[in-house]
Amino acid sequence: MRSRKLSALHTVLSATKLLQTLAVVVAIAVAYLFWSWNHALHPGSANYIVKAGTGFNALAAELERRGTLLETRSFVLLGYATVGKREIKSGEYRFRDGMNAREILEQVAAGRVVEYPLRFVEGWTFRQLLDEMAKAPNLAHTLKGKSHAEIMTELGAPGLHPEGRFYPDTYFYASGQSDLVILRRAYERMQARLQREWENRDADLPLRSADEALVLASIIEKETARSEERQLIAGVFINRLNKRIRLGTDPTVIYGLGEKFDGNLRKKDLLTDTPYNTYTRHGLPPTPIALPGGESVYAAVHPEKTQALYFVSRGNGSHEFSDSLEAHNRAVSKYQLGGRPFPALPAASPAGTPKAQ
Repeated sequence: MRSRKLSALHTVLSATKLLQTLAVVVAIAVAYLFWSWNHALHPGSANYIVKAGTGFNALAAELERRGTLLETRSFVLLGYATVGKREIKSGEYRFRDGMNAREILEQVAAGRVVEYPLRFVEGWTFRQLLDEMAKAPNLAHTLKGKSHAEIMTELGAPGLHPEGRFYPDTYFYASGQSDLVILRRAYERMQARLQREWENRDADLPLRSADEALVLASIIEKETARSEERQLIAGVFINRLNKRIRLGTDPTVIYGLGEKFDGNLRKKDLLTDTPYNTYTRHGLPPTPIALPGGESVYAAVHPEKTQALYFVSRGNGSHEFSDSLEAHNRAVSKYQLGGRPFPALPAASPAGTPKAQ
């Protein structure tokens, strides 16, 4: 009887010891998993390329190969436990130093890939915009060799002149994204901004359409970089349009010269008629001449009320505005000619017209 009791006690003690051992093992395993999933990792500065169809095992193996993970099993287990059947999104990733395994899995599950900036600058021509896109790294260049007309057709705007149609801003793209996608975003943003401003335009403007407002906005953009002057310059041009005075603005002439312009605008250029020469033709040129920013689009349809018909650069980025030709000629003499008298202009050129910077 005594031996049976001792045997039963021994069995109970062995079972208790086994349970205690299992409890310790489980506690150690849980502690390790908690540490493995939450401690700071150091993935390095190099980007990770996750290909389509990549699973938890492949991602964990790559992280282990780079020294980010000590082993892969805990990472894979965490993936199935947290991400589950959601696909790991392919793309190029950069993992922040110090993030943990849980954060890495959340990032690849959400598809928060590396994005590259691409800036379109106010005042650029469409050609300059395309040149900048062509230099953008990791962008899929699908527009190379295509004409401007072909590009506009791909954007769903066949027959539309591309100049000024794209909103200048910084756009972000993922590696492998198409240049056409970026261009469409810029096009749609300009369309939306232009339509919104046109619908809320001032009354009694001598502008027949939103397109004419865009043309005027592009001229304003090229005439000044100062926010506080844009509406006043718009007011000058609106006054001249209302009075049937030719706009006489240098940037339109320069645009009409195209590649022939060598940086020096000559008197003969002002006298040579082109569709964009606002010294020889009344009204607005046929298309925009550059990318106008949002402030210039706003100014075109909300011009400042002014009596001014002329302006001239002071040489410091600002302009002198005048109500009369006599006052304008004095300003030209002071700021452009070093005090010399204002010379008589040829009859074919409108006297006292605004001058570009």
